[in-house]
Amino acid sequence: MLKEFKKFALKGNMIDLAVGIIIGGAFSSIVNSLVNDIIMPILSIFTKNINFTNWFIALDGKSYDTLQLAKDKGVSTINYGLFISGLLNFLIMAFVVFLIVKWINKLKKPEPVAAATTKKCPYCLTDINLNATKCPNCTSDISE
Repeated sequence: MLKEFKKFALKGNMIDLAVGIIIGGAFSSIVNSLVNDIIMPILSIFTKNINFTNWFIALDGKSYDTLQLAKDKGVSTINYGLFISGLLNFLIMAFVVFLIVKWINKLKKPEPVAAATTKKCPYCLTDINLNATKCPNCTSDISE
């Protein structure tokens, strides 16, 4: 069983997946920083310095100035401001991944088309060898 696991774990796809997950985690922290440290402050200029992290509903019916104050008092909250921030993180990350994939696809050169090795028999329309002079299916003479 250990040999089987080693064979599975060392497959190329498994290693690629692990590298992708590690890079994805690092990329996620970069995008979170982009959203929280750059985009949200710029967005708050247009929304009159509103801090999305303090958009919440306290479930005890009272009003609190900040989310931290409500949490310190042990109040359950619905944090829709943090949800908006998370949604923006997702949208920005999806857009950046789209741009990266588009850029990588542009860098890839199209694979050359392989030369044809078969042709169609003009009589029975089956695929035959390119150099064939007689169709093996219908036994017609091919005069090409």
